[in-house]
Amino acid sequence: MPHSVNLISTIAAALGLALALGFVAARLKLPALVGYLLAGVVIGPYTPGFVADMAMASQLAEIGVMLLMFGVGLHFSFGDLLAVRRIAVPGAVVQMMVATALGMALAVWWGWSWGGALVFGLALSVASTVVLLRALETLGILDSHTGRIAVGWLVVEDLAMVLVLVLLPPLAGSLGGHGAQGQAVDGAALWKTLGWTLLQVGGFVALMLLVGRRLFPWVLWQVARTGSRELFTLCVVAAAVSIAFGSAALFGVSFALGAFFAGMVMRESEFSHRAAEESLPLRDAFAVLFFVSVGMLFNPSVLWDRPVQVLAVVAIIMLGKTLAAAALVLAFRYPLNTALTVSASLAQIGEFSFILVALGSSLGLLPVEGASLVLAGALISMALNPMLFRAIAPLQDWLRARSALARRLEQRDDPLAELPMTTDSRYLARQVVLVGYGRVGRRVAAALAANDIPFVVAEQNRELVESLRESGVAAVFGDAVDPAVLIQAHIARAAMLVIATPDTLNVRQIIGTARMLNPHIETVVRSHSSDEARRLTQECDSAVFLADEALAQAMSRYVVERTETRRARATAPAALHSRI
Repeated sequence: MPHSVNLISTIAAALGLALALGFVAARLKLPALVGYLLAGVVIGPYTPGFVADMAMASQLAEIGVMLLMFGVGLHFSFGDLLAVRRIAVPGAVVQMMVATALGMALAVWWGWSWGGALVFGLALSVASTVVLLRALETLGILDSHTGRIAVGWLVVEDLAMVLVLVLLPPLAGSLGGHGAQGQAVDGAALWKTLGWTLLQVGGFVALMLLVGRRLFPWVLWQVARTGSRELFTLCVVAAAVSIAFGSAALFGVSFALGAFFAGMVMRESEFSHRAAEESLPLRDAFAVLFFVSVGMLFNPSVLWDRPVQVLAVVAIIMLGKTLAAAALVLAFRYPLNTALTVSASLAQIGEFSFILVALGSSLGLLPVEGASLVLAGALISMALNPMLFRAIAPLQDWLRARSALARRLEQRDDPLAELPMTTDSRYLARQVVLVGYGRVGRRVAAALAANDIPFVVAEQNRELVESLRESGVAAVFGDAVDPAVLIQAHIARAAMLVIATPDTLNVRQIIGTARMLNPHIETVVRSHSSDEARRLTQECDSAVFLADEALAQAMSRYVVERTETRRARATAPAALHSRI
C-alpha cells in the first residue's frame, strides 16, 4: 500500500486475536482477560510471526485508561472521595510502604543496589487502574462503599506515584544512578521540585472543582440540547481525552488522574448517566487494547530463566500486598468481606509500574532483569486476579468455619452496629429503613425528614454513621446483606424498606431477608439498567426506579406518598372507633 497502515494493522490484529483467545479462555472457564494478555504475547516482539507496533499499542492503551477512569469519575463524586479518606489515605500509604519494603528486601538479597531496590519495590506497590476497575465492574460493586474504598485507595496511590516519578530523576545521583542530566541535584533544588509538583497538583484539583464542575456540565447540556447523539458521544469522549491530556501537559498529573477528575466534574450534569452509557462500548474496546499492550511487553523466556525470582515477585504482589491491605482494613473495624474484597482489588500491578520501570532503567538504577521480573509479575497477577475475587466467598466461609479469630472479626461488637438504647420509640416501629446514604439516599432522607416521617439509615461507611448520629439521625453501621444489620434497624416492625445504594448485586438477598423478618413490608429499589429494573419488579414485587436525572426526586416523592398513605390507613380504624 502507498501509505502506512501501522495503526490499522495493530488494532485489527489486537482485537481479532483478543476475541479469539478471549473466547477460548471463557470456554475453558478462565477470565477472558487471560486471552487478551496471551493475544499480546502472540503479536509481541518476543514470539515469532507478526509483530504489532508497540508504540502505537501503548498509546491506544493510554486512551483506554483515560476512558475507564473517566467512566469511574462519572459515578464518583468529590464527597464520595472525602467519605473514604480516613481509610484510603493511611491505608494506601502504609500498604505501599510495606510492599516497597518487601520488594527492596528481596532485591537487596539478590545483590542489587539500593536505588534499584527502591525502584523495584515501588513498582510492586501500586495497583493497576484498569484491572481494578474491570474487576469491580464485573462484580457489580464499583458503586458500593467497598468499591469506593478501593477506588479512593487507588487515587491516593496515583497521587503518590506522581510525586515519585517527579522526584526520582533529581534523586537518581544519590541513589547510584546518573541523574536526570548525569548528576545529582542538591537539597534546595529537590525541595523546590517537590513544592512545584504539589502546587501543580493542587492547582489542577482546585481548577477542576471550582471551574470545571460548572463549565463542563454546561457544555454537556448545550450539546445535549442539539438532539444529536453523535455530538453527545463526541463531547463525552473529547472531554475525557482532552482533559486527561491537558492535565498531564499543563499540571504534570497522570492521564488516569486527569480523566478521573474530568468524570467527577461531569457527574454534576444531569446527563452523567447517559454519558456513562454512551462511552461504555469505547471503554470496553480500549480496555481490551490495554491488556493486549501489556502482553506485548512480556518476554516468556523469563519464566524458565528465573522461575524462583518470578515466584517471589508474584508472592509479594498477591500475598504481601493482600495481607497488608486486609490487615489495615480490619484495623479500621470494617467487616471481613470488605477487607478481603479491597485486598483482592490491590493484588496486581500495572501501568504505573511500567512507567516507573522505564524511568528507573533510563536513569541507570534498575538492572535489565528488573524490568523483566516486574513485567512477569504484572502479567501473572493480572491473569490470576479475577480468580482471587472468585475465591473471596469460599475463603470467607472456610475462615469462619476453622478460625476463631475470623469468627471474632465477624461478631458485631462495634457500638455503631447497634442503635443506642436512648433511641426514640418512633424509630423502632412503622419507620422507613433506608439502606445507603449516598446522593440518592440523602435526597430520600431529606424528604422523609421534611415530612416528619421517622427513618433509620443502614450504611457501610463508619465515618458517615458517626456524623449522622451526631446530627441526631438514627443510623446503624454495616452491610445490609447481613441480617443482623436489618435486625438492628428494626426491620421486623418497619413500614418500608428503601434500597438507595447503587450496588444492585445483593438487592434480592436484602429484600429476601427483610421479607423473612417482615412478610408485609413494602420495598423500593433503585436500578441502573432497564433490564435489571424489569427483573426486580417481577421477581421481588418492588417499586423500582431507574437511575436517570430525576431518580432522586421521583424516588423521594414516591416514598413519602406511600408512607403517608400507609400511615393514614393505620390511623383510620382508630379514628372510626373514637367517633363510634
